[in-house]
Amino acid sequence: MLRSDDFLVREMIDRGLASPEDVDRARAEHPDLDVASALSEAGVVSSRDVALARAVVCEAPFVDLSRYDVSLQNASLLPRAVAEAHTAFPLFVFDEGAVIGMADPLDFRGLDQIRQRLGRDVEAAHCEPGALRELINRAYRRTVESGEEEQESRVSEVDANDPVVATVNDILASAIGDGASDIHLGPDEGRVHLRYRIDGVLQARQAPARSMHDAIVRRVKVMAKLDLTQTRKPLDGKISFAHRGETVDLRVSVIPTVWGENVVIRVLRRAVEIKDFGSLGMSDELAWSLGETLTKPHGMILVTGPTGSGKTTTLYTALSMLNSPERNFMTIEDPVEVRLPMVRQTQVNAETGLTFATALRSILRQDPDVVLVGEIRDRETAQIAVQAALTGHLVLSTLHTNDAAGAVARLRDFEVPPFAISSALLGVLAQRLVRRVCEVCARPASCDASELTLFGLDASRAGGLRVGTGCPACGQTGYRGRLGVYEHLRVTPRLRALIARDASPVELGAAAREEGLTPMWRDAAAKALAGVTTLWETTRVRADDPADAREAAA
Repeated sequence: MLRSDDFLVREMIDRGLASPEDVDRARAEHPDLDVASALSEAGVVSSRDVALARAVVCEAPFVDLSRYDVSLQNASLLPRAVAEAHTAFPLFVFDEGAVIGMADPLDFRGLDQIRQRLGRDVEAAHCEPGALRELINRAYRRTVESGEEEQESRVSEVDANDPVVATVNDILASAIGDGASDIHLGPDEGRVHLRYRIDGVLQARQAPARSMHDAIVRRVKVMAKLDLTQTRKPLDGKISFAHRGETVDLRVSVIPTVWGENVVIRVLRRAVEIKDFGSLGMSDELAWSLGETLTKPHGMILVTGPTGSGKTTTLYTALSMLNSPERNFMTIEDPVEVRLPMVRQTQVNAETGLTFATALRSILRQDPDVVLVGEIRDRETAQIAVQAALTGHLVLSTLHTNDAAGAVARLRDFEVPPFAISSALLGVLAQRLVRRVCEVCARPASCDASELTLFGLDASRAGGLRVGTGCPACGQTGYRGRLGVYEHLRVTPRLRALIARDASPVELGAAAREEGLTPMWRDAAAKALAGVTTLWETTRVRADDPADAREAAA
């Protein structure tokens, strides 16, 4: 009589996943395991291969849990003890029935017990056992059902069994684990929305119940040492959160809205590896050009772009390249995101009066050679920074402008005289971030004629285009990671003269291109044609003028 293992072996052999010799070797190497586990341990098949074959043998549908977002409402229908005892979870629940994800679809006793608990007809679907156990853990970390209030948190706390504490810990840990840069938790009239910003794009996650929102906000306020009685004005705070042996700094912003307080949490990792300009996505030519500008003994170098465009990472990379015991490096930041050796780093503290301007005045009395100012955001800071650049210091800082030439106009807005800008400014690097195509699921992109026309391409130029189809590694987005796209304005004698006579940004931009500046959208288009990103990602940095857009791709 054939056992279920025999049917499973036959199915895997028929599917070409294993040979009879593989089966014999796996059984010999792992005699204590069932054949499927033995084949997996021997590296012949993956757990997913086994799960797909078992689903066929059991005549049950297969559910890929990498595409499933855990449902807290479904978790509340089934006791955790039952779910763990049978490695089962209600994936889809309807008025007339439910689909139960199971590690063993032939566990009829478990199905009977679940049917009685749910009071519905049930159908078994097969899932990878490891993925299913992880889903069960996630689901019951966020909810507590009557009669079973034992909760587990990923981070130990004094009151970690409290459901609100467990929910907040799970939200924070999940965001950090997914590589999110920001966490958005906001209420509507009847529900709460939880989203993580990953690779610059907001992605929805399973949110807690609307009834928990106020308690979650209070818990976040306690962690950030904010005033619990203040619910009608914006609040800002900070949290140090321990996650898998790493301390992660979180910057908290709470603001009242018509349906309750909205929370946004910025994730600031301390353990960021600083490499070189090439690792950020700069071409060899650009990296050399920027590196040559950084060798100047004094002057000002600016990095511009919107919030979240990687400006600080670029400045840290520049500092790490310049760092040496022979020079005194000092920074003023808000906040200090990465600790650098031999660099004296100061964090802005508005409550004590330590602003960028006051800190910069004090730092200039510390005999610095290189000064990094996290951001020039007011007239006083701009004027002191330019003065420092004119008096023998190399000053690095950031501005919020759309392109490199716009940095000059921005300094003028801060009432810095044109002659001072002309004398102090060495160069401006403008940048944005675009998403990388996921290398796991990348394939050649097929564009129709209208898309190619929009980007100024013909079929002969589109051979290197790639797109990600979506896979578990990239969360089904087709993208994984980001890289920078840049334009570098070097202040040549011609540009210095134009700045001194107060030329317009349009005139400066045109002259800079004639002097060798490669516009940012050209850099983005080149990366798309090389298959590193996609054409549609380049629209983030494309010029407003359609003619310029076509020139970017051409």
